[in-house]
Amino acid sequence: MSGILDNIHSPSDLKKLIYTKLDQLASEIRQTLIERASLNGGHLASNLGVVELTIALHRVFNSPKDKIVWDVGHQSYSHKLLTGRRDSFATIRQYEGLSGFPARDESPHDAFGAGHAGTSVSAALGMALARDLKRENFHVVPVIGDGALTTGIALEAINNVGHMGTKLTVVLCDNNMAISPTVGAISTLLSQVRTDPKYEMAKGEARKFVTSMPLGGPAWTASKIMKDRLKRAILPPAFWEDLGFVYIGPVNGHNINEIESALKRARDFEDKPTLVHVLTKKGKGYSPAEDDAVKFHGVSPPKTSKSEAPSYSNVFGQTTLRLLEEDQRVVAITAAMLEGTGLAEAAQQFPNRVFDVGICEQHAVTLAAGLSTQGFIPIAAIYSTFLQRAYDQIIHDVCIQNLPVVFALDRAGIVGEDGKTHQGTFDLSYLRSVPNMVVAAPKDEDELRHLLFTAVNAACPMAVRYPRGNGEGVPMEHVLQQLPIGKGEVLREGHDLSILAIGSTVYPALTAAEQLSKDGVKCTVVNARFAKPLDQDLIVELGARTKKVLTIEENSINGGFGSAVLELFESHNLSDIKTRCIGLPDEFIEHGPQAMFRSMFGLDPKGIVRKVRASFPELFPEPIFPSHSEQREESCIAHSNHRDNE
Repeated sequence: MSGILDNIHSPSDLKKLIYTKLDQLASEIRQTLIERASLNGGHLASNLGVVELTIALHRVFNSPKDKIVWDVGHQSYSHKLLTGRRDSFATIRQYEGLSGFPARDESPHDAFGAGHAGTSVSAALGMALARDLKRENFHVVPVIGDGALTTGIALEAINNVGHMGTKLTVVLCDNNMAISPTVGAISTLLSQVRTDPKYEMAKGEARKFVTSMPLGGPAWTASKIMKDRLKRAILPPAFWEDLGFVYIGPVNGHNINEIESALKRARDFEDKPTLVHVLTKKGKGYSPAEDDAVKFHGVSPPKTSKSEAPSYSNVFGQTTLRLLEEDQRVVAITAAMLEGTGLAEAAQQFPNRVFDVGICEQHAVTLAAGLSTQGFIPIAAIYSTFLQRAYDQIIHDVCIQNLPVVFALDRAGIVGEDGKTHQGTFDLSYLRSVPNMVVAAPKDEDELRHLLFTAVNAACPMAVRYPRGNGEGVPMEHVLQQLPIGKGEVLREGHDLSILAIGSTVYPALTAAEQLSKDGVKCTVVNARFAKPLDQDLIVELGARTKKVLTIEENSINGGFGSAVLELFESHNLSDIKTRCIGLPDEFIEHGPQAMFRSMFGLDPKGIVRKVRASFPELFPEPIFPSHSEQREESCIAHSNHRDNE
């Protein structure tokens, strides 16, 4: 028996439903989300929280003519189900399947692609201005969460919208959560609306009193000034009105009728920006997600094999905790990623020295710079893809002043199913070009610990990038070592070819060298450790000796570690060294399993061996084919043996 969702092929089908069917539809959507997340992984709690809101948005507005702009986009699964992608929803986050985020090339209903927080109001204002310049007629509806509202770009955009007075309907989806609980003064402001019914009570009592008097009805209607003063005295939403918005709310985000009513009021308000404040519960309708929205923010697909090795994030968190214990100068900063970066335990034990600044990477980096000027050693733990947002701060506030800030770049390289907005494939390139910056990558989880200890004691800006997932399962040394900056490590000796690997590519390089040795090719394998500064003496000596060099990195081939080695050889006039590079192509990498992409781009042992064979064929002797007479003789012997066996 088919359900209601089975018959929803576009938002127009949704508009035909009577209200009594909408709650059943919401229930079917939630069941679909839970079932699919259990198989594919994905952002579960955030999607469960916006089911009714999504239904209401598509009933009130006419997508794709009207532009619904999802902030971050990790809550757009219901939107995809209701906009013609139900039949392909099983492919979400799978290679060549639906993206886990809005994607303009996937559907005309995805008005703007996003994977990072805070972009919706800026993009929506651009669309609205274009609409007005072209004298067109459609609505633009950015949907932004209270977590994303902490971003600088969102506040800049809201300030601009209020100043310009452009017609927009901003939907504030307030669940008091980003991934972790939302932090900051704006969150406190919003929480007052969530928890304090004084305004509605006071307004109701005032209405009752005034309307009971002679001519009370007209008096109440004319009492806008009195109501405004009442509201400004006890209700934070006056903040929005002072910014130039018409405020509507707060609205029960799980009552479709109530949401639709508020959205229609906002839609029909003439020529002024409106803000509809919708209160939702993250994980709504699925008790495990409601009880632990942090854990169920993003769930992983079932693993085919279980690694006993700890995750790099966990090793980072435990090492940072130890550094906090042993050195009073050490502090840690994260941008709404306490759990994701592994800092939750450190924050519990050192609440005054671990700072969660919200989704504010720019602020996080400059905050670290300020702490550094006063003798502290900040560790800024930020995903590789999100640190891109603070590039100016890295240059202007940290590196120009040569301040000792440690950048811990989690999720560097290929991240998998989150796709092109989250792949950490550019950090070696975008950091290597900045003066005063040291850039390192560990070969395994134990070396991560030593590189963090080295960074804390480096007295200069230093970035340590490490991948998503589990480590190599190596033994952990108790004593933390300060590694020499700019020095690599020779792991295997050989005279035919020098393989220079960095980070997650070191162990695959070792495996490939072992396989090549069976073909008689002897390789030197170097754990480079540092993309900047390079171990110039070692690399030049090896290049001059073997005359053949292969570099390997899980980073964009443009401007990364391999480029640095080529620049080094050029600066030493070593044009006779045959150098080839393995890295990620000059493209945005879609969503799919990490192992699949590593194989696809030649970063696994088979790919490395294949690259060596293709790039250095002179290392492999020509196969010796038997002459015709020898072939005839072998054929006769084989035939004779066959007859003897009979």
